[in-house]
Amino acid sequence: MLDAELLARIQFAFTVSFHIIFPSFTIGLASFLFVLEALWLRTRDETYLSLYKFWMKIFALAFGMGVVSGIVMSYQFGTNWGPFSEFTGGVIGPLLAYEVLSAFFLEAGFLGIMLFGLNRVGPKLHFTATTMVAIGTLFSAFWILSANSWMQTPDGYVIENGRAVVSSWIDAIFNPSFPYRLVHMVLAAYLTTALMVGAVGAWHLMRDRENRAAKIMFSMAMWMAAILGPIQIFAGDLHGLNTLEHQPAKVAAMEGHFETREGAPLILFGMPDMEEEDTKYAVEIPKLGSLILTHEWDGKITGLKDFAPEDRPNAPIVFWTFRIMVGLGVLMALLGIASVIARLRKKLYSCGYLHRFALLMGPSGFIAILAGWFTTEVGRQPWVVYGLMRTSEAGSPVVPTAIAGSLIAFVVVYAIVFGVGSAYILRAMVKDPRSAHVPEDSEIMRAGGRQSTAAHPPVAGE
Repeated sequence: MLDAELLARIQFAFTVSFHIIFPSFTIGLASFLFVLEALWLRTRDETYLSLYKFWMKIFALAFGMGVVSGIVMSYQFGTNWGPFSEFTGGVIGPLLAYEVLSAFFLEAGFLGIMLFGLNRVGPKLHFTATTMVAIGTLFSAFWILSANSWMQTPDGYVIENGRAVVSSWIDAIFNPSFPYRLVHMVLAAYLTTALMVGAVGAWHLMRDRENRAAKIMFSMAMWMAAILGPIQIFAGDLHGLNTLEHQPAKVAAMEGHFETREGAPLILFGMPDMEEEDTKYAVEIPKLGSLILTHEWDGKITGLKDFAPEDRPNAPIVFWTFRIMVGLGVLMALLGIASVIARLRKKLYSCGYLHRFALLMGPSGFIAILAGWFTTEVGRQPWVVYGLMRTSEAGSPVVPTAIAGSLIAFVVVYAIVFGVGSAYILRAMVKDPRSAHVPEDSEIMRAGGRQSTAAHPPVAGE
């Protein structure tokens, strides 16, 4: 039978996994909406307005589901993880409070104007609202990554009466892993959005290659993939070097190294075995592991055997989730390169292979983010606060059956609620974006600063 600690971890992993999907999408989508409205106000091209309205509806749904799924986690801190909350409350509590007071209030305060004020307020005010929502999503990422990074690499604290107390907020907020993880996550969010926008654009181009709205969103998405894909790989490398410095056991599990070696190989594939302390069926490239991790051919890589058995993370999970993340990242970069080649050949909107590739890559950003978070969180084990508090010490004395019952309830409710919400988002995506904005003769377009008088309003893309 599963114990309370493992059930609590599964429950938290389930809720966090659902939650992270939506913010990872809305962070990038809010910035995309900002760019679309800016382009519309600058050019007065109705196609940009059509795309803005098209994606704004999707943003609203994803934002709402992100908020709802995030609230549940706060309750779990007090129910399943009471000792953790007591120990870290002086650090994590204020950081999450800052997130609510700055980011969430900024998002929620201007979201109403953004959603319903397009035809009711002036263009500058509405654009300001869109800008504030975009900034709010980045603030949210800032504070949440700061809190989580402190659990990975705690700094700026002292222990008083068995509790962590902040001694320096600068050091606590900007802890050693925070800058690298923030950049890596924000880039991941932008790539996730770009891939979804690109997939939707590809879908509509496969149905109608003359769809101008689809052309614009596909082109913008492919530029993002081409530019951010290589940058994300570089940022991931820097993040890996930081992790090697502060959490060498996690890196050893990621790479499948049990023995400490100089000039360690890169293990492409294999089956890490925790009991036999070996990676079976390993496919290796000599010395490349040391070159990537230390930037030296004969760099030293610490193996898992150098750590006590009780201090080792679960290597099989970390090993494979890391490879899923990296593999998808390489495919994202290849998609960007393929789009540049097609663009240079003037076949960006007519290349069916590229469109199918982009369509298949649509959900890859979400999968990569989930794999990355599993790598980070499982790789931190057996610590909930690295080096300070073990996961076994952080759980509340709750009856396992109670946790199991709530876990089953979460699975059922989440499947229904978020399944319906996600289905609605997919239905919205397959609709023609040109139909998102068809003003009537009598409609007053205050946000556009003019009144439509055309007998037959133009359809975006014509």
